[in-house]
Amino acid sequence: MGLGVRITKRLPDFDLEVSFSLGPEQILAIVGPSGAGKTTILRAVAGLERPDAGRIVFNETIWFDRRQKLHAAPQKRRVGYVSQGYGLFPHLTVEKNVAFAASKPQKVGQLLDLFGIAHLAQVRPARISGGERQRVALAQALAAEPGLLLLDEPFSALDFRTKELLRDKLVEMKQLLALPMLVVTHDLEEAALLADRILPVVAGAVDAHWLPAGLRYVPAALYPASGPDSQTLPSRWPWPARCAP
Repeated sequence: MGLGVRITKRLPDFDLEVSFSLGPEQILAIVGPSGAGKTTILRAVAGLERPDAGRIVFNETIWFDRRQKLHAAPQKRRVGYVSQGYGLFPHLTVEKNVAFAASKPQKVGQLLDLFGIAHLAQVRPARISGGERQRVALAQALAAEPGLLLLDEPFSALDFRTKELLRDKLVEMKQLLALPMLVVTHDLEEAALLADRILPVVAGAVDAHWLPAGLRYVPAALYPASGPDSQTLPSRWPWPARCAP
């Protein structure tokens, strides 16, 4: 099934209007210049922003539908969200940061081992490197056993070697967990290495011409061009009858 998104939202400088899908085990990279609306898309999927119109569906569950006046709260969406600032609690140790989000206590040790940070379990975030903090943030996001992982510029502040190691870990994680991911990045090389598909967004709209020659754009749109509230939906996307509890 996966994720289906068709939304519009008025922003200060332009109207965001995008339509795309994400398969059950895919990584979709959202790329584009700064201020293009990439983070707003992620926040809308997470439930932190309410679109003006459209629909968001994940695995047969409606997360947002403007016409039906449905907007599932973030905690009902089972989304792991890693923001640019990592989102860690500075007063908690690495172990307690991961445990805070854990659905099962035994997941904490497993995730610390998976990301190679078990030796930092009793250390607070201020005393570890940026790469280590990013690993903790990823472990924390996965501790709640999300159905979808959202990453906002996950490697932008890291040195080349650390960035390379975490890219490899992300691909490995995808294969291990069969977890769909949306990754926002301004780094086209990163997008090409990580993603199954690339969604270029410029000034709130999908713009394949923004990509350089040689980087292939695979269209990700699912929805008809008749507007975000259209009820004429493609037959290959089985829209659900239920919504998030």
